[in-house]
Parts: sequence; C-alpha cells; structure tokens
Amino acid sequence: MSIQLALQQVRQNILLAQEKSPYAMRGEVKLLAVSKTQPVERIAEACHAGQKIFAENRVQELVEKQQVFPNVSWHLIGHLQTNKVRHIVNKIELLHSLESIGLADELQKRLSVFETVLPVLIQVNIAEEQSKYGLAPNEVSDFLDALADFPALQVQGLMTIGPLTAQGEEIRPIFRELRRLLQQEKKRYLPHTALHHLSMGMSGDYMIAVEEGATMVRVGSSIFGARSVMYDS
Repeated sequence: MSIQLALQQVRQNILLAQEKSPYAMRGEVKLLAVSKTQPVERIAEACHAGQKIFAENRVQELVEKQQVFPNVSWHLIGHLQTNKVRHIVNKIELLHSLESIGLADELQKRLSVFETVLPVLIQVNIAEEQSKYGLAPNEVSDFLDALADFPALQVQGLMTIGPLTAQGEEIRPIFRELRRLLQQEKKRYLPHTALHHLSMGMSGDYMIAVEEGATMVRVGSSIFGARSVMYDS
C-alpha cells in the first residue's frame, strides 16, 4: 500500500472511531506521522499526500529532518535528556514527554534566553512500568502545581504510552485512566495550564485511543510500513 493510501485509511479509521464512542473528541483529532528511522524520501511522499504533522523519538533525528522539512510541524515524543534541550528550542511545536522538574528547569533556562515559550504535555506512566518514563498517576497533581514556576512552559495536556504487551481491548483501561486524569485536573483552577490534549494511541491501538478521547494519535508503521534501520543505534 502506498503512503497516500495508508494515510487515507488511517484518517478514515479515525473518523469511524469518532462516530463510535461518546467519549471521542468531536473536533479534529491530530494525526502525527511517526517518521522514526524513515528516510527523507518517504517523509516527502507523506508531505505530498497532505500530511503536515510529524513526530520523532530522538533529538538528533528530529533536528536532521527538520532542516530538510522546515515547513511542517515537528513534535518530539521520545524521552528528552537535559543535555539535549538546547537542540530542540525553536525546532518543535510540541514536546510530549515532560516528566521531571529537572527537565522543566533546563527548558525554562533555554527558552528564557530566546524569550519564547514551548507547549508541552506531561508524560504519565499509567501502568507504572519500570521500563518506561513518566509520572505515576498520583504524582500528576503536584507536578502540575510545581510547573506554575516555569512560565516558559505551556502545559496543554497529558501523554501516555500503553504497555507493549497489551493486546486489543486490554489497552482501553490505560487510555480511559488518562482521560479520567485529564478531567480531574481540569476541574482544578490552574491558570498556567490549558489542559485540552490527550496524546495516546499508536498503530496497533489508535482507534481505541480515539474512542477514549485522544486528541492526538502517534502512528508510524500503519503509515510508513516496516521501519528502516538507518538510524538505529
């Protein structure tokens, strides 16, 4: 299947999921094409097919591709080390993986130099897997309160990565809990936040994520097919 046809299929599936569930967002669900390890030729094909938002896991790969495609929206969805923060300032539209005060502090310092702000999502480790980054669900409230001290960060919502071992409907409770957390935090008065985004769902489960209220889904292999190994390390 061509990338153009794959994109059409994914977009159609998103619409079907929106129609199916009362929890699905009735507005536009943003489709992020995860271009991890994909060569620039395939990204160009996706752009030609109308895709405008791309996501990367690694800073180096994002920076390289952003230089080739500066006119599309780039999101960083992988773990961001503090020593790499300087590389992404003014390069990305949204950071999906804020999960520590140390990272918030470094972002604040770098962003302040340029007198700019960065929209961010808080990464939540719903299943509390030791192999994954992110806050435990019971840490989210205190973390959001602490971010009031970092005005360069615009908190726009929450993100989670489901367990790789979960199959089909097994993933639904993870997405449902993230939606519950967002609703819980929206009830509090948090003037430094605008909690309206839920980033959840990948190629194997994005339709379930949309049914549970995702506003952003991160889809790679369902668009591009099997990954290249060009950037593997």
